[in-house]
Amino acid sequence: MSLDLALYLVTDSEQCARAGRSLQETVLRAVEGGVRIVQIREKDASAREFLASVCAVAQVLPAQVPLLVNDRIDVFLAARAAGARVAGVHIGQSEIPAELARQLIGPQAILGLSAATPAALAEAERCGVVDYVGIGPLNTTTTKKNAPPALGLPALQALRQRVRLPAVAIGGIGSGDMAGLRAAGFDGAAVVSAICAAPDPSQAAQALLQAWQRGA
Repeated sequence: MSLDLALYLVTDSEQCARAGRSLQETVLRAVEGGVRIVQIREKDASAREFLASVCAVAQVLPAQVPLLVNDRIDVFLAARAAGARVAGVHIGQSEIPAELARQLIGPQAILGLSAATPAALAEAERCGVVDYVGIGPLNTTTTKKNAPPALGLPALQALRQRVRLPAVAIGGIGSGDMAGLRAAGFDGAAVVSAICAAPDPSQAAQALLQAWQRGA
């Protein structure tokens, strides 16, 4: 499976609201600016609320941009059953094992996995069902409760070199980090605040993508 992970948006509806925009508007403007893949993350929402957010974004998202659901395989399955165009899920180390997730979502869906230790990366590769891994956090991040300490670029690069799977970096990433991440061998960068909290999500996405391209 060929995925364009260069600029990966992970949403935060609270940040969008504080910036005076709906989740759908933020996603649309970010995609206009160059976001290539979108993950809906709603850590504090009920299943019904999460499903409504996924379906609302799926309704307006261009067909070429994959839409992923964070953690909640039940929400992904419900959205798909409701006819929403959802492409897959991204799970962490505390969710069900990747092999079981793959059985539930099917062979065609995208499966991403957060993996930030040598052992987790080795397991992600060994199981043979993961499409890409997320490695981080690069910097200190406030968008995820109980986030681990920032690892920094040298540590992230060392982890990236341990796995052949496509990999995205995550964790407090801004435009100043993009070129270094690409030069370190990452396939893309996942951002939250840099777009969701930005005054103009389209301009923010453009700046991030231009910085990424400078790292080629």
